[in-house]
Amino acid sequence: MIQSMNVNIKKLKENATIPTYGSEFSAGADLYACLVEPVVIGSGKTFLVPTGLAMELPIGYAGLIYARSGLASKKGLAPANKVGVIDSDYRGEVMVALHNHSHEAVSVQPNERIAQLVITPYIAAAFNTVEELADTARGTGGFGSTGSH
Repeated sequence: MIQSMNVNIKKLKENATIPTYGSEFSAGADLYACLVEPVVIGSGKTFLVPTGLAMELPIGYAGLIYARSGLASKKGLAPANKVGVIDSDYRGEVMVALHNHSHEAVSVQPNERIAQLVITPYIAAAFNTVEELADTARGTGGFGSTGSH
């Protein structure tokens, strides 16, 4: 059974669209561009696309904004920061910084699905300063240290 929760959403603009799930088991809810007219994003440029929405996420949860696979693979548009984070105490408009990774200008249409929102619990860490860390088999091996096969 899928866990669900109520999330309060405020429409900041009349033409804003409430997020929707594409299928019964979608993890991400689609976010829509709240635009009056199309916007053209030049190659290698980033545009802050408004959603026209503010939300109230429960304490202990965050909203993670990810790329929509179709938009990224077909148009080259994906969030500039790779994953956007909406904290539970943020009440401003949800914006998506769309970056054009393609070699040509791409337009974003009003009410186009521009990203997806995944709501997830998080754990706040208490960071402790220590003199030594526990040893592991990997140790300090970093990038590529575990091999490619």
